[in-house]
Amino acid sequence: MGFLIVGPGKVAHTHAGALADLPGARLAAVCGRNAERTAAFAAQYGARPFTDLGEALRDPGVHAVILCTPHPLHADAAVEAARAGKHVFVEKPLALTVRDADRMITAAREAGVKLGVVSQRRLYEPVQRVKRAILDGKIGRPILGTLSLLGWRGPEYYAMDAWRGTWAGEGGGVLVNQAVHQLDLLQWFVGPLEEVSGAWANLNHPEIEVEDTAVATLRFAGGALGSVVVSNSQNPGLWGRVHVHGENGATVGVQTDGGSSFVAGVTTAVEPPVNDVWTVPGEEGLLPLWQAEDRERAARLDVMTHYHRLQIGDFVGAVREGREPLVPGEEGRKTVELIEAIYRAGRTRSVVRLPLEG
Repeated sequence: MGFLIVGPGKVAHTHAGALADLPGARLAAVCGRNAERTAAFAAQYGARPFTDLGEALRDPGVHAVILCTPHPLHADAAVEAARAGKHVFVEKPLALTVRDADRMITAAREAGVKLGVVSQRRLYEPVQRVKRAILDGKIGRPILGTLSLLGWRGPEYYAMDAWRGTWAGEGGGVLVNQAVHQLDLLQWFVGPLEEVSGAWANLNHPEIEVEDTAVATLRFAGGALGSVVVSNSQNPGLWGRVHVHGENGATVGVQTDGGSSFVAGVTTAVEPPVNDVWTVPGEEGLLPLWQAEDRERAARLDVMTHYHRLQIGDFVGAVREGREPLVPGEEGRKTVELIEAIYRAGRTRSVVRLPLEG
């Protein structure tokens, strides 16, 4: 399958590197607004450069598109690609609003193409253990989900690209960019949401427009409650953790991120994801064994590209086998809906009921 990367920025290098090592897939073309940067990116990876998306989509060697553009540009590019008959794989988040997510899903459905969204942390081994424990009933019914993401973004981060830290260019702050993976895991673990309340603010980043801190309380359709605490104001960064507590008193959890915050295309080493709490009866002793196993695995592979490669490989398989990808557009929409609900709750200082209308 020939892939077209749209948006040759920092995270695009992660996708290009993953494609280079993925059997059955190749980077065929790259499209960007800056001709010089696009040409340099294309030359680095042996791809054809384009500055016009419509022209790139007419290339017969392009079968699928990976969207690595700033978030506000996802929806229009995805709809255009789908209508051109190309499968679409979108960097997180899928979109900024439920309305745009629905546009993308509808366009893909009508064109008969696959739509997937990057949620590679679902493939982390400690994340898979949490999901399996819940599905196997090891904690009983989930009754409480907690998310804590405490990181740092300094002025140098926002100076990397003009779109960062602006409502028009980024579409939001810590919720949209840094916490989206953990928000995806929380709703994936605990189930569909029923109502959301929350607040958000910019507390110590005067150089940006968007929020650097947000909190929310959640009520899930199954009766479980949830809490969200996310911030970009802890220097140099602490952790990203998602824990699920069950009706039988057992708790399972994962630290997806630790230490200094990850920056796509810039960070060269990250702390390995690990299960940080596990009180399933009879399995308490497994925690140090799993942690050692996960640290050893992380030392052997590049965490920053390995799981992208796995998810892109699944997307290729979904196209060839005529099945849904690991994280289809409908799953990405759930996280978009949660983020939009938190923003609405903060603006209106009210409880927001779900589902949201597109």
